[in-house]
Amino acid sequence: MRPLTDDETKALFEKLTKYIGENVKLLIDRPDGLYCFRLHRERIYYISEKNMKLACHIERKHLLSFGTCFGKFSKNNTFKLHITALEFIAPYAKHKIWLKPSAEQQFLYGHNIMKTGLSRLSENTLKYQGVIVYSMNDIPLGFGVAAKSAVETRAADPLSIIVFHQADIGEYIRNEEHIA
Repeated sequence: MRPLTDDETKALFEKLTKYIGENVKLLIDRPDGLYCFRLHRERIYYISEKNMKLACHIERKHLLSFGTCFGKFSKNNTFKLHITALEFIAPYAKHKIWLKPSAEQQFLYGHNIMKTGLSRLSENTLKYQGVIVYSMNDIPLGFGVAAKSAVETRAADPLSIIVFHQADIGEYIRNEEHIA
């Protein structure tokens, strides 16, 4: 477990900024204490400084994980955000999309979102902007990347893709062995 390098921090913050904008600073300076990001076995964990100090007393080879896994670096050093970060990024989301109940299951199986499954969309959503996907009951289901802007979506064909799937809560079941 070690602090992130400048390049790793930049990659993490760029990815988080795509979804929550300047609210990234709210993840670190929270009213309930200081939180930090640490790298362990190519994964980035989000943990309170108090718990991080406790985890430092465990040998690296015996430490499996700590805190919440936010994502992982791939072999070519690109950062991939994991679904386990959804609980922390959803409250700060800048761009949101709500699905019809009929489209929720398709999204939870890893499919892209088509206009027919769209219920609502944040007005200021831009093309290729990160969006958090919600059910009609305001339950965060996952996140993705907008394939079309909010303006383009209104004029789009009903079968056109509106959001490219990135991650969903169904991954807990589908990819259970790879998440932690």
